[in-house]
Amino acid sequence: MPFTDTAEAVRAWVHGWSASRGAAQPALSTWGFTVDVGLPGHVMRHVLPAADEETVHDITQRATAPGVWLKAFVPPETLEPWLAPGWHLAGGPGYLMCVPLAVAPTQAPVPIPAGYRLNTWTRDGVTRALVRTADGVFAARGQIAVTGDTAVVDQVETDPAHQRRGLGNLVMHSLTAAATEQGATAGVLGATPQGRALYERTGWRVLAPLTSALRGPDPTDT
Repeated sequence: MPFTDTAEAVRAWVHGWSASRGAAQPALSTWGFTVDVGLPGHVMRHVLPAADEETVHDITQRATAPGVWLKAFVPPETLEPWLAPGWHLAGGPGYLMCVPLAVAPTQAPVPIPAGYRLNTWTRDGVTRALVRTADGVFAARGQIAVTGDTAVVDQVETDPAHQRRGLGNLVMHSLTAAATEQGATAGVLGATPQGRALYERTGWRVLAPLTSALRGPDPTDT
């Protein structure tokens, strides 16, 4: 594993995710991090590297405005009883995953499937990969933020009409190759169960469970 412990990976993930999304610099507290995101359904998020019942209940009891998220590295069945009224689990089970980029299988050449074209660009330390069909229809995308020697993969998505054609693998290769060129030696990301299968095929391994909770309605964009 590229990280010595989960707390180190969480710190890297929080800072890279914030850079990827253009959110505020994470604010450090005794229990973890708070990030101002600034979206109507995602105003801010609290991230707890080592969650416990007392801390989670205290935070969720004090946070009463809608659009506040909480991320904890415990299974859903552990987190749910700790939440104060008005909070609920959101987004389904997740996973914190990591990979040593220098030896990641994704560094092998990945050809662009016939009928598609790939465009990548980097701005402010964030590299984006976009796959479209020959006539310009969206097929897949993803982005990666490099902060020091760590890179955080974010928002990887393949349109259902273009799945099972190797586009996810192409996006992952493009992103991690770009991060390696920028000096990153370790990758970290938060995955859904569906994304986990793709990432494991490209060399990533689960480091810890990742569960989300939300104060208020559950928006479609998490």
